[in-house]
Amino acid sequence: MVDRFSSHIKNILHGFFLAVATTIAEPSTVLPLIVHHFSSSNILVGIFASLLRGGAIVVQLYAAFNAQTYKVVMPYLKRVFLARFLSWFGIGAAIYLFGESYPTLTLVLIAVGLFIFSFSAGFGAIYFKEILAKVFSHKFRGITMSYRQFFAGFGAILSGAVTGYILQHFQAPQSYAYLFMISAILMGFGLVAFSTIEEPIKENVSKKEKSFKEFLKKSFNYIKVDKALKYQIITILLSYGYLFAMPFVILEAKEKIDLSGYFVGTLISVQMSGAIISNLLWGKLSSIRRNKIIVIISFIVLIIAFLLAALFKEKIVYMVIFFLFGMASDGFRLAANNLILIIAPEEKRPVYVALQANITSLGLFFSIPGGFVLRYFGYDILYIVTLLILSIGLLFSFRLRE
Repeated sequence: MVDRFSSHIKNILHGFFLAVATTIAEPSTVLPLIVHHFSSSNILVGIFASLLRGGAIVVQLYAAFNAQTYKVVMPYLKRVFLARFLSWFGIGAAIYLFGESYPTLTLVLIAVGLFIFSFSAGFGAIYFKEILAKVFSHKFRGITMSYRQFFAGFGAILSGAVTGYILQHFQAPQSYAYLFMISAILMGFGLVAFSTIEEPIKENVSKKEKSFKEFLKKSFNYIKVDKALKYQIITILLSYGYLFAMPFVILEAKEKIDLSGYFVGTLISVQMSGAIISNLLWGKLSSIRRNKIIVIISFIVLIIAFLLAALFKEKIVYMVIFFLFGMASDGFRLAANNLILIIAPEEKRPVYVALQANITSLGLFFSIPGGFVLRYFGYDILYIVTLLILSIGLLFSFRLRE
């Protein structure tokens, strides 16, 4: 018998320490500043933001191809955890060892580290959601994930404070190196905690197809026959529209206001405060099967945020914008994770999870065309395109089903 409460605590600890670690490279704050330290290219900023979140696109379907036959997935998840720890620590080591002496090499090594970190997460996402589905019922899953995100927000606020202190008191790029190496060690605590969850054995497994090609053909056919899956994938893909402009808001702020290390840390903490406070609402709505409402509200919140970014350039407004970013991103994350587990048949759960993650992950690369738009047309057009994408997503969200 699985100890649900113990698993609940370990899930929260994993989320907390992971948030402490990864917040230091948040694509809306520190990561653009790191890339800009070694290169002035806005397009490169967009590429690196995509690398952090988009390395898992193809691999999730391949992971599901194999995972659908697994009775337990924890041994594979532990390998993912090790790869993520080493790649994150390696980024800090690369910046410390090479830094400004070899800026091109440093950028290449950062890119490799971010790709491995994200690529391995493609496998991890399948295994992680499989364990959640096994250990927690639908109602309790919404609760544990909202608590996870709630305490992850506290971890991110702590990370924001530490980040602000390090950026203010240590010279770049050494400060960036310290951030990655210290946060990697903290991340390790969360990875170890989740690794000790007792995973139930899955009896109802699928028979593996003869080839990956056959698996792909069969998998994409589900989208044709399952309208709930189709509209959900479209909506979640469009929800990533905020990434079209989000990584560049901090760069505009750098041009318009006094962007000290402390204020960067403050923006991180404010963003995570938005996540914490909103999770009180998201958790309640999810527990009563209102994930669709979460998505609708999150779209509206982001539209307001980018309207503010387009119209105002004051410190207090940037704080409001990043607060809204935190609210919406956690809302999308919670709802997307729960919605796919709700509509997916048990035997095809890894496939449904991978299909949604694989296709919607294309949205993680929105920051690349966003960088081109910014370079050739400026911030006003960038914000207009972003608002258009989010408005279309809002319309599609009304077609979601639970």
